[in-house]
Amino acid sequence: MPNTQPQQPDHAALAPDVQVVPREQFGKSRVLVVGDVMLDRYWFGDVNRISPEAPVPVVHVQRQEDRLGGAANVARNAAALGAQAGLLCVVGHDEPGERIVELLGESHVHAHLERDPALPTTIKLRVLSRQQQLLRVDFENTPAHEALLAGLARFDALLPTHDVILMSDYAKGGLTHVTQMISTARAAGKAVLVDPKGDDWERYRGASVITPNRAELREVVGTWKSEEDLLARVTKLREELQLDALLLTRSEEGMTLFSEAGVLHAPAVAREVYDVSGAGDTVIATVAVALGAGLSLQEGVALANRAAGIVVGKLGTATVDYDELFQ
Repeated sequence: MPNTQPQQPDHAALAPDVQVVPREQFGKSRVLVVGDVMLDRYWFGDVNRISPEAPVPVVHVQRQEDRLGGAANVARNAAALGAQAGLLCVVGHDEPGERIVELLGESHVHAHLERDPALPTTIKLRVLSRQQQLLRVDFENTPAHEALLAGLARFDALLPTHDVILMSDYAKGGLTHVTQMISTARAAGKAVLVDPKGDDWERYRGASVITPNRAELREVVGTWKSEEDLLARVTKLREELQLDALLLTRSEEGMTLFSEAGVLHAPAVAREVYDVSGAGDTVIATVAVALGAGLSLQEGVALANRAAGIVVGKLGTATVDYDELFQ
């Protein structure tokens, strides 16, 4: 049978097999997620005609569904695995903000929210018909400086009661003070994981692990010509930014961990790919929970790879719970 996995450098190894972790061990993991939150709002309906006003379909909306998005979905993923998940973020004084609070409660996430009266809570509204997305409408703005400073003060207060800090950056302004937060957390001996955004990774200097996908990494280091070239570029980046490790998610090619210990590759395990949205949230949340439970980074990557293979078989921003992960 031919080997369909991407060619790896000679010193690369495969991720270890997934070992069952006791539920109570995951339950002791305390993860604080910090970042940009949003409400993923879905409108489902039928299309039976074209509008007489413009050549666009008319959707008769019959059902609405709200889900947590962004950093809130990351925290929901951590809680679904049984961890003690906290979320620090900024939302507005509006209906979407209240809906996020309600959904966080249903997901057993401890909400630490700063309210900005002038901020419209970020919404991503998707219109779907027959499981096909027809349109997405975004409502968003940047939080006020005062709300961000209040969040920074609360971060310092929450730090001692959490084992792992997870920065979920969606470039909405919620992580304006991320460099200071990373420095403070590392000084306190906490592991810091970052899901990056944009091409300015200097702001993530000193993080424990950064988890880009291929497009995000390419934006920072350029296009690589081979696995050896990729390793050289990632090694240089890690040294420049003082990162302990970089976990590259590679879609159908699985994921690769680059660290001082070398290169570790985990082949994709998806049974059926239905929707990849939110898979990165599941990956970083699973690694964070594993670290908080006392597992090694390598073991966390193996678990995250398995979780990613499950979540891409679900529609939208979904989660993987403990039973699914270890069934």
